Amino acid sequence: MLSSSLPRFFTPLIRSSSISSAPNTLRQRSSVFRASLFVRQFSVAQSDMSDDLFVELTAPNGRKYQQPLGLFINNEFVKSKSGEKITSINPTDESDIASVYAAGPEDVDIAVAAARKAFKDPSWRDLSTSARGEIMYKFAELIEQHKETLATIETWDNGKPYSVALNEDLAEVTGCIKYYAGYADKIHGQVIDTSPAKLAYTIREPLGVCGQIIPWNYPLAMAAWKLGPALCTGNTVVLKAAEQTPLSILYLGTLVKEAGFPPGVINFLNGEGRKAGAAIAQHQGIDKVAFTGSTATGREIMKMAAGTMKNVTLETGGKSPLLVFDDANLDQAVKWAHVGIMYNQGQVCTATSRILVQEGVYDKFVSAFQEHVASTSKVGNPFEDETFQGPQVTKAQYERVLSYVESGKSEGATLLSGGEAYKDVGGKGFFIAPTIFTDVKDNMKIYREEVFGPFVVISSFKTEEEAVERANDTTYGLGAAVFTQDITKGHRLARLIEAGMVWINSSNDSDVRIPFGGVKQSGIGRELGEAGLKAYTNEKAVHVNLGNWL
Repeated sequence: MLSSSLPRFFTPLIRSSSISSAPNTLRQRSSVFRASLFVRQFSVAQSDMSDDLFVELTAPNGRKYQQPLGLFINNEFVKSKSGEKITSINPTDESDIASVYAAGPEDVDIAVAAARKAFKDPSWRDLSTSARGEIMYKFAELIEQHKETLATIETWDNGKPYSVALNEDLAEVTGCIKYYAGYADKIHGQVIDTSPAKLAYTIREPLGVCGQIIPWNYPLAMAAWKLGPALCTGNTVVLKAAEQTPLSILYLGTLVKEAGFPPGVINFLNGEGRKAGAAIAQHQGIDKVAFTGSTATGREIMKMAAGTMKNVTLETGGKSPLLVFDDANLDQAVKWAHVGIMYNQGQVCTATSRILVQEGVYDKFVSAFQEHVASTSKVGNPFEDETFQGPQVTKAQYERVLSYVESGKSEGATLLSGGEAYKDVGGKGFFIAPTIFTDVKDNMKIYREEVFGPFVVISSFKTEEEAVERANDTTYGLGAAVFTQDITKGHRLARLIEAGMVWINSSNDSDVRIPFGGVKQSGIGRELGEAGLKAYTNEKAVHVNLGNWL
């Protein structure tokens, strides 16, 4: 799959030996870990590890492991105070995988208290920046050693192909943690020259306790995006996993203590957004909230965080355009357009789900795109190597996508292919045939709203000016793609399109070294790259009087 299609975050650095900017001495000093061997059989049995906090599971691919069920607070797994649980569902066959403890406001209080204590404790506060980077690098090494198990869990409760989870998502996770591990001892302020009578300088300080709320489409990758910059700048974290996909984040918790993080530095909570998520957003003991998810939920997070005037980073929805001009390399445009919308079951915030094609190549593009989707988007069991598209993550998401199919047909768009449940994978699961609509008008619901599935709309345009106007006619502004062999035109359009990111002759090949984020109602702030560090530090100014006496 990797050779036939590029992922949303195709980052050469995360598959290269030079991924980390951390010094060689750091790598030499880090311990080498061995992943444990797993017995292959398909069964579920209760573990003897203790007190209903772990269960021994064997995944559909035969990998056996110990699944934590508790909340990870202060380097320990604990039950929630209410005893309430949420159940993770296998979207491939609709069976229950495991039930985990769900946090409520009282559990959030406990996690925040642990994070605050850790933030003030010398074991973390006074740790040298190089030592902090070493712990993070060790964490990345542990993730690498456990990548097969983490990828298995990610596929089991999310539905994404195992080959993608293992070779692409986990590579991104370790790459992101290593990238920020290398930054830990490179964060600095500056001296500002004013006059001989004053020394003025700035210090970059951690914010404090950071509440982080991640989505279900990329659980581990989104956790890494948020953990990396928060930890390398010296903050502590209370991170809530999506209630639909809590399992891989809990397993990640088993590696935190082993990596050497002091108790309370990293805390993982399961729980519903309306309970645990709301408690995090409103909590007086949390200094910052970082959220990735829908625009509607992002608005609510902003409202709740406003009560304590928290620092907020939001990465929300999108309806990103992909423009194909007459002079484009049509073969490349077709292939990248497919990756841009069909990758990860279409469950990508930056998915280029509105394809606008210039009239001169419209018919050729539509024909070639339809053929490429039919030959490449193999829907099937996500644990099978040849599968490109697994199931949607939940029944609710599956039904949401199908509802947009009905909307498109009722509004008069042409359903070119797909648009129905895909039942050839054992007759169960939340599978949807890759869906293409043509003859789509700008006022149609399927053109304007984020569907978040393997669902694309295609329309034609005449001029460059029309293309720009229609690309910008949206409440969103996360990403956009432009296909043209006229590089001057490409650069010109990149400036005119209202989006946080523009790809020229590619789509969604983001990189952990490059800022990621949107404009309009697609978010506030930036993640990744050096820009991601700014969201987790305060810049303090220090004035030293050297001779301006009264």
